[in-house]
Parts: sequence; C-alpha cells; structure tokens
Amino acid sequence: MDPHTSKNVQQWRETTARNAQQKGQERHLTSSDIEVPDLVTEEDMHDYDVHSQLGYPGEFPFTRGIHPGMYRSRLWTMRQYAGFATAEESNKRYHFLLSQGTTGLSVAFDLPTQMGYDADHPLANGEVGKVGVSISSLEDMETLLRGLPLDRISTSMTINATASILLALYIAVGKKQGVAIHKLCGTVQNDILKEYIARGTYIYPPRHSMRIITDIFRYCAENMPRWNTISISGYHIREAGSTAVQEVAFTLSNAISYVQAAVNAGLNVDRFAGQLSFFFNSHNNLLEEVAKFRAARRMWARVMRERFQSQDPRSMMLRFHTQTAGSTLTAQQPDNNIARTAYQALAAVLGGTQSLHTNAKDEALSLPTEDAARVALRMQQILAYETGVADVVDPLAGSYYIEWLTDEIEKQAWHYIDQIDALGGSVRAIEHGFIQAEIEKAAYQYQLALEQERAVVVGVNRFVQQEGVRPPLLHVDPEVGRRQAGKLGALRRRRDNGLVQQKLRSLKQGAEGTTNLVPLIIDAVEAYTTLGEISDAMREVFGEQREFRTVE
Repeated sequence: MDPHTSKNVQQWRETTARNAQQKGQERHLTSSDIEVPDLVTEEDMHDYDVHSQLGYPGEFPFTRGIHPGMYRSRLWTMRQYAGFATAEESNKRYHFLLSQGTTGLSVAFDLPTQMGYDADHPLANGEVGKVGVSISSLEDMETLLRGLPLDRISTSMTINATASILLALYIAVGKKQGVAIHKLCGTVQNDILKEYIARGTYIYPPRHSMRIITDIFRYCAENMPRWNTISISGYHIREAGSTAVQEVAFTLSNAISYVQAAVNAGLNVDRFAGQLSFFFNSHNNLLEEVAKFRAARRMWARVMRERFQSQDPRSMMLRFHTQTAGSTLTAQQPDNNIARTAYQALAAVLGGTQSLHTNAKDEALSLPTEDAARVALRMQQILAYETGVADVVDPLAGSYYIEWLTDEIEKQAWHYIDQIDALGGSVRAIEHGFIQAEIEKAAYQYQLALEQERAVVVGVNRFVQQEGVRPPLLHVDPEVGRRQAGKLGALRRRRDNGLVQQKLRSLKQGAEGTTNLVPLIIDAVEAYTTLGEISDAMREVFGEQREFRTVE
C-alpha cells in the first residue's frame, strides 16, 4: 500500500497541512455557530448509516428529495411574490409575470388586510396598498384575479390571521369563473404561531386561532384535495434574526403543534397531513442552507412516522417553498443583491425546494419595479435551463461535509425541539417567551459580529464606496387609500345589507359553537360581506390577543 494514502486525517494535519504553513487558522463558524472543520473525511462519518440517514429520492426518510426524479421530472414552480396598491394594479403585475414565464402566483396583502381591517377603517389610514394589495371584499378579489385561469395556475397567498377569509374569497371567485372547487390549486400561509413569534399580525388568542386553522384543514381535506392548507413558515423566523438551526427547530415544532391540534379535533392524520406545506428562507451560507433543507426533510419524515404514526408516505413528505433572504438585501450597492439572491436560489435548488421566489435587487429600498422583478425571475430561469444543477437528483449527496453538516443541524434542532416539548409545546413555549428570547439572542450576536467585522457584508461594513444615483423605485400613490374607501362605500350601498347581517349572525353563532367556520365565511363573502365585518364578527366572539406576556 502506498504510505501516502494510508494516513489518517490527524496524520495529514500534522504533516502535509502543517508543512504548508497554512494561514488563516482562526475558527470558522456557520450562522448557527457550528464550528466548521478544515476537512471532513470518511473517518468523521464512521457512525453514518447510508440506508437509514440517506436512502433514495422519493423514499423514507426523504433526505435526498420527496420525488424520485426531482427536477428531471418537473422543475420547481417559479413564483414571484407580488401585490401592491389596488387590485387593478396588482392584476396587471400578475399578467406581466405570467407573460415572462412565472409558473405560479404569490400574493402579498397590505397590513390592513392582514389584520382584518377594511380599507376605510381608521386604523388602516396610511397603510392601504403599501406593502401589498388591498382586499376588502369579493369585488376586490374578482378584480385581482380577473383573466387569470384559476383551473390552470397555482396561487400562494401570504396571509395568516385572515387566511380563512381570503381562502373563501378565492373559492367564491373560482365558482364565479365556473371552476370546480376541487380543481383549485394553491396555498394559504395560515401559520399563526410564527406571527406570535416573529411578525405580530395576529388577531385572536391562540386557542381560537388554532380552531380556525383546524377548520381549514378539515374543509380542504373534504373539498379541496389540491390545496395546501398551511405553509408552516420558517422564513419569518429567520428574517427576525434566527440561526439556520433555530429556523428548522422552531418551524418543525410549530408544525407538530398544528398536527397535534388537528388530531385532537378528531382528524385522521393521513387525511390532512399530505396537504401541509412549509416555507423556508434561503440565506447566505450556501452549504449550510443546503444541509438545512435536507435535515428538515429527514426530521419531518421521522416526526410523522414515529410521533404521529402516519402510514401514508405522502404524509411524511416535507414539501416546501423557498424565498431568498430579504434581510440580506442591502440598500448600499443594490446591484450586489443580484449576486446574493442568485447564490441563495442555488442553495434552495441544491436543497430540493418545490417552489422558489427570488427577491429583486431593489427590495431593500421599495417594492420591486417591473424591471427588477423580471431580472429576479430570469435568475431562476438561468438556474433551471443553463447551469445543469437540475439534471441530477441531490447532486451534493455523499459529500462528507454536506452529510456531516446535515447531521449536525439535525442534532442541534432536535435539542431545541426537546426543550420546547418539555415546556408543553410551541404555544406554551411562545407564552413563556422561550422561542422569542432565543431568536433575540441570535440576532444580537449577529449584530455584534457585524459591528466587530467578524461577519462581513460587502458594501456595508467592508468594500464600501460612495453611493451614486439611486435606481428608479416603485411608488404607491398616496391616494390609494381614499379611492379604496370610496369603492367600499359604494359597495355597501349597492349590496343587500339585510342579507349581510343575516350571514354575520350565522357566523357568530357558528363561532360560539363547534360548527366548521369555513362554509359560513364562504356564504358571507358571497353576499359581499367585507373582510373587516367578518373579522369583527369573530372578534366579538373570540376576543383579541393584544400582546404576549411572558409566563414566569
């Protein structure tokens, strides 16, 4: 045997590596403070079981992907998150995106819509149409979806507290278009636990919010087999400052709570689990992100089989959408954001995502312009058709480092989940402030690293240059709110207000009992009852969650 090939890794470090007098021997850490070794070899993988930890694509534990052929069979869905100002303007943007090759729509709603306020509510003043499209009624939804083939496209709606109302509006428009409800395809985000953790656009207390979510699970299991009833979101957890490990752990812990709530309500796990989906962030550390996606997929498969005794392999598949990291975009040197987003998109594809949104370069400054949105979409198309990364399933599998890092992320994420379980699950952990505190600590540590230049952001704390002329930005007309309020007033004068009050009374009665609320909400929106009126009816019964007080 050649003596040069019989060395172990420690001997290599003490001879070849030391003789090279390598520089830069400081510690290297991932975003999750996982120390990165200089080299990973088969000696580091002596306990690795290829069959139980890796397996094959399309088979448990799905580490290598949920479909046998992955992108050889079908490319990921290319979505572009869009929505601003009025339904008319957003509808034009959707037609533009479809003409440019987008294969799925992703709808952003403004804050009043997210919080259950109509456009003419005093609390909506100054916010109508600013960070998404304003939707107050079926009339708005009809305009938003005008000319869009709902039987042939998939629509994702980023909406949480009012998800049941937006789903009802989508169903009502589909019926008006003559599309059978079972043919509608899409997703509602519907993930309220991460709102309590990271965003704050919640309305009702957790118990009532979970009841609404479970009602959606039941309704869609019975009527909408192609609809994803929830998109359990790590994205916003990561945007709030979490690490990659925390993103996986807190997202899966929330998912466990949703499944448990549905099981407690009497639903068979294999009737609804195949309609669950996930939403992850793709951040800057390319290989950590790839490993994160693979670890999450394997962990969820085990949760569903071992914790919930699911029998259907579809229930064990972690299907996820990815969006590139908005928090990494910089207002300084915005063209650099194109490179950041491209690498983040590459990580998502190498990690096996089912759909992808790529952020536009100008989103640190404003909502994206059409030109910036087109370039962001072209990134995905170049990735799909020019780079070759879609030609083979899980191309990084078997890399010593990737498999070692996948295992390390999984191990640390399980530790967090065990801590949350010990507190009584995600809802109790949120009430205790545990999850929020962990994210805050991670965000603080990252900010310190930036200030001390242990973390480098090109153009911000290193390689800084004098800024030139800002690119053209998209501006929302400040008169949007006034115009929307006027339309809403006209609608209230035209509709049958007696019928509206009847529908609201039925909804309140349903909320006071155990009736599934989704059919009642559909009846209400079809009578042109507004989003705010429906939300207020449920507020009267459920109350509002004003804030979370940490439980001592």
